[in-house]
Amino acid sequence: MVCLQESGFVKKLRSDIEYYHQISGELRPVSRLKLIVSCFNPRLVPVVFLRLSEFFYRYRLGLLSKFFSMLNVLFFGIEVSPKVQIGGGLFLPHTVGTVIGAERIGENVTVMQGVTLGAKEPDIQFSAATRPIIGSHVVIGAGAKIIGRVIVGDYAKIGANAVVLHDVPPYAVAVGVPARIVMRQMPNENNGHNK
Repeated sequence: MVCLQESGFVKKLRSDIEYYHQISGELRPVSRLKLIVSCFNPRLVPVVFLRLSEFFYRYRLGLLSKFFSMLNVLFFGIEVSPKVQIGGGLFLPHTVGTVIGAERIGENVTVMQGVTLGAKEPDIQFSAATRPIIGSHVVIGAGAKIIGRVIVGDYAKIGANAVVLHDVPPYAVAVGVPARIVMRQMPNENNGHNK
């Protein structure tokens, strides 16, 4: 069987856990023991299941992939397609009612409860061309809906209950139904968002 280390599974999970601790205010590097213990943190278990589902899907072990995906649905109320390409540093502080069916999600993204990322029309076959693309360092507020082929740029923020139907530029804030851009957070040397 393929080694979990070689698959990128461990690297992404480490990134998820380190991002969680960074958000929690812990600035020191996370020890190996803390990484293992963190896998049992209720806020991180859904991400562990998601990563396991993603790993087994990648290696065409569909039954195991579906098993971990269903555990997330049953225990945490979150549905995540294993077909979604998700970068490291995913943070799901609350999961109930969340549906993640984007084409891809960048690194260090926070997704709150009740969020829907998906196609405009029923799409049983999961066509990537009809799904949103979420950049890195994005925060998606509770209840937000990002529907259709929408691109959300890096460092954007989506307000709670916003319905996003059009692209959101990098560093922008989108709010409302339908969502509109209300402010841009332009990068500068003091805010830590420089690449």
